[in-house]
Amino acid sequence: MGYGCRPQVRVCVPVPLYHCFGSVVAGMNMAVHGITLVFPSSGYNSRANLEAIQSEKCNFVYGTPTMFTDMLIQQDLHKCDLSSIEAGIIGGSPCPPEIVRKLKTDMNMKEIIIGYGTTENSPLTFMGFPQDSEELKSNTVGCIMSHTEAKVVDPDTGEIVPLGASGELMIRGSCVMHGYWNDPERTREAISQDCWYRTGDTASLTSLGYCRIEGRMKDLIIRGGENIYPAEIEQFLFTHPKVQEVQVVGVKDERLGEQVCACIRLRKDQTSSAEEIRAFCKGQISHFKIPHYVIFVDSYPLTVSGKIKKNILKEDMEKKLGL
Repeated sequence: MGYGCRPQVRVCVPVPLYHCFGSVVAGMNMAVHGITLVFPSSGYNSRANLEAIQSEKCNFVYGTPTMFTDMLIQQDLHKCDLSSIEAGIIGGSPCPPEIVRKLKTDMNMKEIIIGYGTTENSPLTFMGFPQDSEELKSNTVGCIMSHTEAKVVDPDTGEIVPLGASGELMIRGSCVMHGYWNDPERTREAISQDCWYRTGDTASLTSLGYCRIEGRMKDLIIRGGENIYPAEIEQFLFTHPKVQEVQVVGVKDERLGEQVCACIRLRKDQTSSAEEIRAFCKGQISHFKIPHYVIFVDSYPLTVSGKIKKNILKEDMEKKLGL
């Protein structure tokens, strides 16, 4: 991040302090590097974030992809003085490439750092460099952190897969927690006897130690025997000019087991139809990945730290579709 060599660092912190993003990436950096933290509001408020950046001359901004999306869609974004912004850190969930591009063009964010981790790993295990290429920023979550080991294994056999192949991402190092409080059984499920932490994420690694996250293993959609990763469809649908945000879930289907359901937030003043979205997919992604259901939504169920609750979204869609 270069905090040690910058003349001053003023970070806009919309993420909550009881979450690892706020307590470690903000709080610990304040203690170690003496940086200034700016808290825009007592509760999450995307308008207050922009006001804080302008009035407090913040040069760093922290946030999840959803938080940055909320700032980008503010109607008077172009009226805000965001000239102080130098860099930002994005974490908490995979970030669509379109958001990375818009942060550069619409919010003056010259350096964008993508991070990946889990609270159980204190939290960061992969992080990009500000100088990384556009391709690395858009398609990976950065490079393995120092003093940390990563491997990708076949979830059925536990064997390490070849470089570039997909499997479950596992982490080992001093960053791995000792265990879940008063829950030895859950701890044994999460951490192997030789201290590898099971992330539950499907990923692949490059020869340079960069990681590509393909999705949560539990989010995997199995449609008639075909494995479908929602993140792949989400990233494709994000390129549609009318789509503001999209989440893909698997919903129950009597014949195929599961069907693909796309839950789409449209850009302001835009209208669309399921037919238009499916036509956009035809010939661009595999036919079995084209959403069977397309539902237009105004918002998503969120955790208090700004992550989308996919399990609740899935239940909501099944109820709405009468499945």
